[in-house]
Amino acid sequence: MGKEVIWSIQALKQTEAIHKYILEESKSLDIADKVVGALFESTQILGVQSELYALDDLKLNNNGSYRAYVKYNYRISYRILKNNIRILRIRHTSRKPLKY
Repeated sequence: MGKEVIWSIQALKQTEAIHKYILEESKSLDIADKVVGALFESTQILGVQSELYALDDLKLNNNGSYRAYVKYNYRISYRILKNNIRILRIRHTSRKPLKY
């Protein structure tokens, strides 16, 4: 049994905006649903393999608990905590990276 994967409010809002954007651009609910579904699904492995991805190089003073990976040109940042994994944010890789 692994750790629970919890999405921050910010990450959920960003994912909602991604869905809306893909729907507007593609005019396909199926495509928007598939992309967002794949983003959610990609985070589930973190519950059992939290250190699967590299350290987040955009996190200032990263103590090793902040990590990130890319899925469908979206950068997913997360934090490993004692009892859970927290999905922090999702940004398109074409956007200027923000240090935090």
